Amino acid sequence: MKTLRFRAALLSLAMLAMLVLVWQMATLPVAKSAKVAMDEEYAVLMGKSVSSEQRKVSGFPTPVQFSTLAFKQLSDPFYDRGPNEKGIGIQLAYSLGRVAVGYLIALLVAIPLGFAIGMSPLLYRALDPFIQVLKPISPLAWMPIALYTIKDSSISAIFVIFICSVWPMLINTAFGVAAVRKDWLNVARTLEVSPLRKAFMVVLPAAAPTIITGMRISMGIAWLVIVAAEMLIGGTGIGYFVWNEWNNLSLSNVIFAVLMIGVMGMLLDLLFATLQKKVTYAE
Repeated sequence: MKTLRFRAALLSLAMLAMLVLVWQMATLPVAKSAKVAMDEEYAVLMGKSVSSEQRKVSGFPTPVQFSTLAFKQLSDPFYDRGPNEKGIGIQLAYSLGRVAVGYLIALLVAIPLGFAIGMSPLLYRALDPFIQVLKPISPLAWMPIALYTIKDSSISAIFVIFICSVWPMLINTAFGVAAVRKDWLNVARTLEVSPLRKAFMVVLPAAAPTIITGMRISMGIAWLVIVAAEMLIGGTGIGYFVWNEWNNLSLSNVIFAVLMIGVMGMLLDLLFATLQKKVTYAE
């Protein structure tokens, strides 16, 4: 197993080196293109000065230019110089805060309701049509309705996180509860275990791996959606940071933000993967 991991790590490093090499070859200095000239002209028309440093990186950055910018951003991630100049750490904190609130509300709704649906075939048949209709709707399609009714962009983003997070948790919880082995339920019934004790001592441990899987999927979707939602609502957040840097013609910062989105998403997924291993048992 250790040998396999070592070989996999070497292969990953080789792929990364190849990617950087291709990146470097693709960004070799060339004569100023018409696109770069148009970008600089657009910046001037918008009343922004284009420095010599910006001219060097106005196109796709080289690996060295990107590394320099990334080091600069990470060396001071929590600076705050005004509404449109906040560090990457502050922007990520705003996004994580919105995701945490919306996700927690979805958790409080989906887990109990999923338990009820999984343990009651009647309730499952009654709610299934509503779930099947609402589940495929794009979370961002709810944004105009949320903005009109809630009239607060930040709370609307939290609502979008809630509405996209609730379905995977709800469905996986209901499936996990319904799939608990009948033998275990029969033993609990024979021992005259109370319904509440049966739910916590028999059903929950058995359904936990499936429930955590739903939570893991929901977190991935929530992190995916918050970026798009923040592009719409503006103000703060990593999604707004991407859109703002694009408007500032800073492709280097856009790429850096995209990388941070991916890293943060990977860390969140690893967190739930670790939790899933803790609750998974071998029969």
